[in-house]
Amino acid sequence: MASGGLKTKRVDVTTQYLDLFANLIEGSDGGKREFLEIGRLAGNFPAASLGGSGHVAGPDSISVWCSNDYLGMGQHPAVLEAVKDAVDKYGAGAGGSRNIGGTNHYHVLLENELAALHGKDDALLFTSGYTANDGALSVIAGRMEGCIVFSDALNHASIIDGLRHSRAQKQIFRHNDPAHLEELIAAADPDAPKLIVAESVYSMNGDIAPLAELSDIAKRHGAMTYLDEVHAVGMYGPQGAGIAARDGIADDFTVIMGTLAKGFGTTGGYIAGPAEVIEAVRMFSRSFIFTTALPPALAAGATAAVRHLRTSEAEREQLWSNAQLMHRLLNERGIPFISDQTHIVSVLVRDEAVCKRMSTLLLDQHGIYVQAINAPSVRVGEEILRVAPGAVHTADDVHGFVDALDQVWKETGHPRMPATQAAPAH
Repeated sequence: MASGGLKTKRVDVTTQYLDLFANLIEGSDGGKREFLEIGRLAGNFPAASLGGSGHVAGPDSISVWCSNDYLGMGQHPAVLEAVKDAVDKYGAGAGGSRNIGGTNHYHVLLENELAALHGKDDALLFTSGYTANDGALSVIAGRMEGCIVFSDALNHASIIDGLRHSRAQKQIFRHNDPAHLEELIAAADPDAPKLIVAESVYSMNGDIAPLAELSDIAKRHGAMTYLDEVHAVGMYGPQGAGIAARDGIADDFTVIMGTLAKGFGTTGGYIAGPAEVIEAVRMFSRSFIFTTALPPALAAGATAAVRHLRTSEAEREQLWSNAQLMHRLLNERGIPFISDQTHIVSVLVRDEAVCKRMSTLLLDQHGIYVQAINAPSVRVGEEILRVAPGAVHTADDVHGFVDALDQVWKETGHPRMPATQAAPAH
């Protein structure tokens, strides 16, 4: 029975079509997607209830170690108060697209706050980080006639889709390889408009792009730059402005793209940059124009999160302390991980079945939730447990997590690195 007591009715679809989709699912490298239903417990996170039915932490609650709410801002009192206040004032939804009755004062406040955070002329909100990259890049690359885009090989799917939709010429440089980028851009038509696109922190590897080198190349060849900082905003740099700001070179990047769904704990995406670029995207981006705006309450909550993190270092300090502790403990146990540069600790398993088994054992035996990551999020043979020690965890929590992972590693008999030689696997 469907909700409301209505009977479900299967649509009569020709069997061959259903077989096509069944074969598509069966032939997928990553297999079927499985989702664990949880309820993050406000005030008690990283505790969560299985099935989402619980309201308080209890003996059946689990501990979440793979959330992108890295700083716990999704449960911060200032954020929750702002959301509740805005709901009381304006209701649940925006009521329309930004062009048709959907622009609320909270949207304007948030865009002003984000522009100030990044030291840019203006900013523009999208409903997600995915639509921000897709919508912005389709305009920026697509509206410059003859533009050649130089994109890092591990850039996110949203970047790939945005560039595909732009129909601009695209050249891929090897991941974090400035020499290869230099080689490609030097061989390109010197008169053609050029755009370099990269991420600051890569979401699956947890490594950081060589931003200074990318900036230097852009200057030498007169290229525009677009930097995705979704896994860095809130967590790094002065006021949480990201890696480029941390390195003192934020002004070198034409457009900064970020999200509100990770360090800032809510949802939505944005770009910040020169007024002319932002206005062009506002005018022509299909993913901005043809969608309902973010609910005002979410914009209000995000504004509260950005403002808090512009003045508070406590969350960033706790995040990095936990990350460094986990790096050290994993090295001591000989458990390989990809990078020690950031808070994203990608434990390298390299086997889909073993990776899923480890995830299951952690949950069933230790009450720890870490999602196994397989294709297409990573290449086949590069499967990981993507661990995210957050600001909401304690040092004791980190020790307990590594102890549990160590036991699971033993139970599966998976190979290790010698503890005396352990180092991140690059």
